[in-house]
Amino acid sequence: MIPHILLQIVIVPIIASLFIFLTRPKMGEKAGWVAAITLLYTTVLLCIAGIRVYQGEIIYEEYPIGPKVRFDLLADGLSLPVALIINLCCVALAFYSMHYVEHRIEAIYGKVDKRTWLIYYTRFFFLFLFFSTGFMGISFATNLIVMYFFMEILTVIPLYFIMAQFGYSDFMERFKVALMCLFWGIAGATFFLIGILFAYTKISSFEISILHILSGNSSTIWFILFILVGLFIKLAIFPFHVWMPWVHAEHPTCIAGLLAVYANIAAYVMVRVLILPLSNDFKMFSLPIMILALFTMVYGSLLTLAQNDVKRFCACSTISQISYSILGLSAHTLWSIEGGILFFLSHIMGKTIFFSTAGILVYITGIRDMREMGGLASKMPITAILWIMGAMTLSAFPPFISFPSEWIMFTGIFKFGTEGSSIALFIAIIGVSAIALTVTYTFWSVKRIFFGPLKPNLSNDEIKDPPLMMSIPLLFLAVVSIILGLYPKPLMDLLHSVIKGVL
Repeated sequence: MIPHILLQIVIVPIIASLFIFLTRPKMGEKAGWVAAITLLYTTVLLCIAGIRVYQGEIIYEEYPIGPKVRFDLLADGLSLPVALIINLCCVALAFYSMHYVEHRIEAIYGKVDKRTWLIYYTRFFFLFLFFSTGFMGISFATNLIVMYFFMEILTVIPLYFIMAQFGYSDFMERFKVALMCLFWGIAGATFFLIGILFAYTKISSFEISILHILSGNSSTIWFILFILVGLFIKLAIFPFHVWMPWVHAEHPTCIAGLLAVYANIAAYVMVRVLILPLSNDFKMFSLPIMILALFTMVYGSLLTLAQNDVKRFCACSTISQISYSILGLSAHTLWSIEGGILFFLSHIMGKTIFFSTAGILVYITGIRDMREMGGLASKMPITAILWIMGAMTLSAFPPFISFPSEWIMFTGIFKFGTEGSSIALFIAIIGVSAIALTVTYTFWSVKRIFFGPLKPNLSNDEIKDPPLMMSIPLLFLAVVSIILGLYPKPLMDLLHSVIKGVL
């Protein structure tokens, strides 16, 4: 039995981060390896915890830090798979980043001396590990204040500073977009905090486990509303989507996959904080949220089709893709919720592959405009395979995990539609039809970038597949998605063990 296994998963990345910071003059280029090995260690711990949870155990660790605030951690059939898949994305991007950060430092700061280069390189991985701690803290938190604290870690520390120092565009533009990211992140967290404080005035506790006491209370609508607005800002649901194309497109691509996790993890929070403890009260929001989600799906797809910039293309597609999960959660049936969570997990893997491959294109070609690309499959076959895999994942093609997740999710959505109003059924039909838009924009990009005649500006010998350190982690994520797509039962069993008791 490994002691304090959940606590280790949460705090070991921060310990490694501080170690990198304190030893940065000697650490040098080893900082990337320290980050990657640290995350491999926490992934092993998550697998061990996963076996225990799959066997029926619920892991609960108590760490009281005050009379009203407890740093307790919970791993069950919902939080464990969420944490594990997120951590796998973190591992893949830690390895991917080693080469990419070298490229960004050179692109932004030019030929600098070795000491300056090492300062920026170690600074990136010092900040990078905050993501894992934040994601794991949100996944395992049992206290609303603790959950809020970890949401703020993700907003204030890594997102702002990495964006400002390693993002695209010029100096002023990077800082403006970083501030946009900061302000929208704080805005979402503030609404979330208002909801938390409102709940505290009613139940005198911040514990998620007793939120069910609010059920049936006439004022519970305000708690749900404040929490939803905070989460919708994180999720970039219309009309709170305006930050996503800017921030997602201008962040360094080596963490863009984690920015997708940052937005998507709000879907998990919605289930943990609203749907599970307040199932009956949440039902009154189902239809309005479904309408918002459907509009965002279609709007995000059309916005994506209008893009020529490869990074902004990926960014706008995230707006549409996130809304699929929200459509499933808001339908409020057993299958739609389980499918919605499963789709969220498939989406973060697919988007990590898709966005990181866009980063490879920029890294190798120095071009972001897809109109200047074409025929690259002959020069970059591995990159082409990765982009096609990302497109297949986002479009829910078998054998990737997105296929069974969408199948399960829309089965639940149609169940809600056939048993509910005609409006709900109409939303379900339009929702499943909107998949055609995803297929259109993802495979249209495949044709534009990788097929057709090779553009003359791409015919030089420097245009080739990137170092294996960048492509292998992404291929690994694709393999994981395929394995889970062929055999989703373990994930479904874990999710079902928690959600079936409520719905």
